[in-house]
Amino acid sequence: MREKVEELEEILQNLPPVELSLKHYFADGIYAREMFMPAGTVLTGAVHKTKHMCILSQGRVRVATDDGPVELVAPATLIAYPGAKRAIYALEDSVWTNIHATTETDLDKLVEELTESTAAELQGGSANKQQIAHAERELEWLSS
Repeated sequence: MREKVEELEEILQNLPPVELSLKHYFADGIYAREMFMPAGTVLTGAVHKTKHMCILSQGRVRVATDDGPVELVAPATLIAYPGAKRAIYALEDSVWTNIHATTETDLDKLVEELTESTAAELQGGSANKQQIAHAERELEWLSS
């Protein structure tokens, strides 16, 4: 699945990007990154280095997993494993949160600690590879 998601990422580079709303939360030894995805948004996730939790607290999404596409309806929680590369299609306005165990609070350092990406490659960065809106025709493989 990772290869398919990387192919999708290449296609998305030719379409206009969408800026998604991000919120960052810190507690003792915990970092949470919450993202609002409007309906119709397609995004690819960073490859994470650690096992962590993902929570869909609002909406409905289709997620490309190693076992094939899965539809999730909020509330839903899943465990993400190191090395996974996912694509998400927001079928409805949705809120997705990744929760990590870490004491780091510097956002750029968190990217390097938790993912195989650089801060520039993630949402808001100068080399952003992550998201696009209204790309349904590029998602036929994720729809089945």
